[in-house]
Amino acid sequence: MDAKTKYKAKKIKAVFFDIDDTLRIKASGYMPASITYVFEQLKAKGIMTGIASGRAIYGVVPEIRALNPDVFVTINGARVLDKKGEVLYKKPIPREITQKYVAWAKSVGIEYGFAGKDKPVVSARTKLIDDAMIPVYGVCDVDPDFHLTNDVYHMWTFAENNADLVLPEELAEEIRMVAWHPHSSDVVRNGTSKASGVAHVAELEGLKPENILVFGDELNDMELFDYAGLAVAMGISHPELQKKADFITKKVEEDGILFALEELGLVEKQLNFPQVDTSLVEGPVATIKTNHGDMKIKLFPDHAPKTVANFVALAKDGYYDGIIFHRIIQDFMIQGGDPTGTGMGGQSIYGDSFEDEFSEELYNVRGALSMANAGPNTNGSQFFIVQNSKIPYAQKELERGGWPAPIAELYAAKGGTPHLDRRHTVFGQLMDEASYKVLDEIATVETGAQDKPVEDVIIETIEVAD
Repeated sequence: MDAKTKYKAKKIKAVFFDIDDTLRIKASGYMPASITYVFEQLKAKGIMTGIASGRAIYGVVPEIRALNPDVFVTINGARVLDKKGEVLYKKPIPREITQKYVAWAKSVGIEYGFAGKDKPVVSARTKLIDDAMIPVYGVCDVDPDFHLTNDVYHMWTFAENNADLVLPEELAEEIRMVAWHPHSSDVVRNGTSKASGVAHVAELEGLKPENILVFGDELNDMELFDYAGLAVAMGISHPELQKKADFITKKVEEDGILFALEELGLVEKQLNFPQVDTSLVEGPVATIKTNHGDMKIKLFPDHAPKTVANFVALAKDGYYDGIIFHRIIQDFMIQGGDPTGTGMGGQSIYGDSFEDEFSEELYNVRGALSMANAGPNTNGSQFFIVQNSKIPYAQKELERGGWPAPIAELYAAKGGTPHLDRRHTVFGQLMDEASYKVLDEIATVETGAQDKPVEDVIIETIEVAD
């Protein structure tokens, strides 16, 4: 994300979200748990939250309502409601236009439908209509003359050749078609759109377009993207919409909304700390077999992919077999991985040294497996395991220094080397008490010059279970 986009985010006071394939996957109904966190975070920061959807309020599913947004811009901007369901704005289509539309639909031989205030209706019951409408509204009532006695906020086309339909010039001056399904388009009054609905909310709240951030994925979000000061397209968005976006985020199932808002600095990053409880973490397990016993280590490839790949490949190739821990300092760490046993050798699978992979979720707490280096971005084959069990800092001091509370608590309780954070890549953590006993036993061996053990502490082999 570029600096200009991040700068725009500083002016944001309201965020509006499309529903289908933005907040949730339309086909499956899946909505990431991170969406709830997003709404909580935005509200805590005093940022207005809104839904901007082609759906009517009766088509907004319970899990979206449960997010308790401040406002609902529904039916492509034709009807706007507050969180209590009170109408803030409405603009039904004049009856003479709906009558002309129905006459045209009949003349070209297609079925049609209407979005009313309280329910949707369709002109007939067909499989084509049900395929489009049931995922959004369920089975709709059939009432081809609904428009004669009820307000209509937008209409629908239903046709096998939907993409080929063209409104006659007289109707095109009043309404337009916006495709939302292979066999259906929203038929919307000109001048009415999600953008016009959001603009009415902005006017009520004293906001400018530059204060509005929008998320969307389809062609009915085009006007909204043109209007808002900042626009984010989902990872599977329509290509034409992506051209208008300030930023293209990940897919729904990849927590795309959370990712974008974290990058924009509008929500705090949702961090997890796998070292706090390795039993909750999926991933490969390395067993370092030594002449003093075995140490089991959970590896973290999601956080340090190149580092873990390097370690695993070297281990499986037998690179570490017979190598010693050449540097051991009690109440600090044990270091190995150099085939020369001098601390001056070792090579990565990449040939040259490779870059650091620092994570906001990994730290040099006691039991951490971390890369030894000779400065920034000089990783090779050498690693160390943090053994220190005490630190001279209280938890509150570490928190004031910028360490996350769960990590500060872990440091204060178990020990570690916080001064090495962001200097050495952490990529694993000891898993059980038996491993810590072996670590502590190795740390107590007698050492001589350059902290090298008098009697070799040997890595017999490293086994990796994927």
